[in-house]
Amino acid sequence: MFYLLYYAAASFCLPYIVLYFQELGFNGAQIGLMMGMAPIITLVGAPFWTGLADAKGRHKLIMSLTILGTIVFVSIFPFLKTLIPIIVLVFLFSLFSAPTISFADSATMTMLAEEKAMYGRVRLGGTVGWGVFAVLAGVIIQSYGIKWAFWGYALIMLLAFIVSQKFTFGKRVENVSLGGDIRKVLSNRRWIFFLCLAFVGGVAFTAINIFLSPYLEELGASRSTMGIALTISTVGELPVLFFANRLLKRFGAYGLFGLGMTMTGLRLLLYAWLNFPAGILIFQLLNGMTFPIVWVAGVSYANENAPEGMKATAQGLLGAMVYGFGAAAGGLAGGLMIESIGGRWMYLIIGSLVLISVAVITLLERAEQARQAKGLI
Repeated sequence: MFYLLYYAAASFCLPYIVLYFQELGFNGAQIGLMMGMAPIITLVGAPFWTGLADAKGRHKLIMSLTILGTIVFVSIFPFLKTLIPIIVLVFLFSLFSAPTISFADSATMTMLAEEKAMYGRVRLGGTVGWGVFAVLAGVIIQSYGIKWAFWGYALIMLLAFIVSQKFTFGKRVENVSLGGDIRKVLSNRRWIFFLCLAFVGGVAFTAINIFLSPYLEELGASRSTMGIALTISTVGELPVLFFANRLLKRFGAYGLFGLGMTMTGLRLLLYAWLNFPAGILIFQLLNGMTFPIVWVAGVSYANENAPEGMKATAQGLLGAMVYGFGAAAGGLAGGLMIESIGGRWMYLIIGSLVLISVAVITLLERAEQARQAKGLI
């Protein structure tokens, strides 16, 4: 239920935030600045809040305070019209919303106990929430104005806050410092490769989640069509998430992560190739083979390889790379590219970047495995 409500709220706000900035008359550089700034705050905020929770053992309290702060700040957006106050609000909203999904993933893994491979079926609630509410959001925003992108988010997140009070987290481990000893996590080179791919994923998913609606508008689609596009994307997620445990067993967490990234690059290239609304709608079905696979595999890998007492911190690192560093680069570059060269070339460039990155990091990963094997002989 929490995942359902969290992603239902996101379907109101996330696809329309750039359109809101455009309606206020901000140019591409200003929009790129804000879309790039928000994830940088997330980069710092997610590990800070989750690390603080691991250190103090107060996961539920810190999670609750950050969710309530998010609700308050997002509700203020429609009342602001000028750049500087909106930049301040983007900062506060990004800081408080940064750890929400990391806390949820950490709690889910704890509550699943020996059934952690079933994470995908729990996360399926998010797909249902996004799919059902995306159409509703499109209709409401089309009828009553873009301010409901923010107020709809706030109302649904309030329900998510209530549900989150049923979460349980792992027991506190003594001698975990604030933010955890990140060096313990990063001492493994495979973690470095994993986080580099997560960064590239953040760039790609920002291009999809943030700039698809402006791209569709560029192609002449209505906002109701944008909502339909979001709903279609959820259909492909359902079977993938339901059988994610089998995919994890077949490919392993790291292998499945790489497969999802490859499919993501191909999806972006298809956006560039079929640059008309009907074509975009068709290839929204590929969403099931992109973000859901990447996120399920990433959460599983982070949980499996986190040092004891640092489960939330590890999820915070993953969130920081995808929604922080990667999204910052994707937001800044995407904002500039979509204004200067258009959505088609933006997707072509980012899609090519993803595929090249997967190839290079795969080669480095195999070289590292060979080096380790040689060291054992």
